Amino acid sequence: MANPNQNVVDANAGAVKKIVTTVIVVAVLLIIAFNAFTTVQAGHSGVVTTFGKVSEKVLAEGLHFKIPFVQDIILVDNRVQKAESACSAASKDLQTVTSTIAVNYKVLNSYSANVYKNIGLDYEAKIITPAIQECVKAVTAKFTAEELITNRQSIGDQMMELLKQKVTEYGIEIQIFNITAFDFTAEYNAAIEAKQTAQQNALKAEQDLQRIKVEAEQKIAQAQAEAEAYRLKSEQITPEILISNYIEKWDGKLPTVVSGDGGTMMLDLSKLLEEAKAGGYSVPTTPQTTIAEETTTE
Repeated sequence: MANPNQNVVDANAGAVKKIVTTVIVVAVLLIIAFNAFTTVQAGHSGVVTTFGKVSEKVLAEGLHFKIPFVQDIILVDNRVQKAESACSAASKDLQTVTSTIAVNYKVLNSYSANVYKNIGLDYEAKIITPAIQECVKAVTAKFTAEELITNRQSIGDQMMELLKQKVTEYGIEIQIFNITAFDFTAEYNAAIEAKQTAQQNALKAEQDLQRIKVEAEQKIAQAQAEAEAYRLKSEQITPEILISNYIEKWDGKLPTVVSGDGGTMMLDLSKLLEEAKAGGYSVPTTPQTTIAEETTTE
């Protein structure tokens, strides 16, 4: 006779097995489903690899389907990135120049697969930094230390153009190139300071000399003007004008001292006029008088 309990156990075991199998299938399906989709973040591009082989196809931002367990998606950052590099180079006149270069760059989306395949994700260390070093040394060697100081902007532009030529073929775009620090040795800095001081002193001396020259010319011009004014004034003076000025300046008072008893005093203007015409233009500031003695007859 069959055991009824055995039939119950077999039925329960079969049901559990079905449930476990179902759970496993669902889990596998969920895993496959999750692995069948991938998301490419903003500012990135997705490089597709199939069993490790890089595909030329590059995925844009958003949700994408992939073959689970067969394909992988590698994210490449296409945003603007910053690379800083400390450089040491020699100028044309063999001065040691140390500089710090800051470069803003980005990997072009269309070159993402090529960059990952040929360079990898550490492209800054492999491509950007060595290229910066080489460009700085190449351009610095063309100029003297003084030219590096006075033509800094132009030199920075030349370094940027040379850097573009070196990295463009890799699909890397240089957007901004800045020389954030530009230094020389302490000895050369001291020499520059001494030269600037000498130039300033020379300029001050030249300005002082120019000022003295201008002042001397002003004095000469003033003296010439005064002499010319005096000459013109002398030409305009006539005996009549002298007599007229003399009369205008006279206060109308006669001398209080006379000669002789009953003497009278007269202003001899005719005599003054004759003297002025004869060339004696100098007129005293105090009126002059002549004394004429009056003879009386008894």
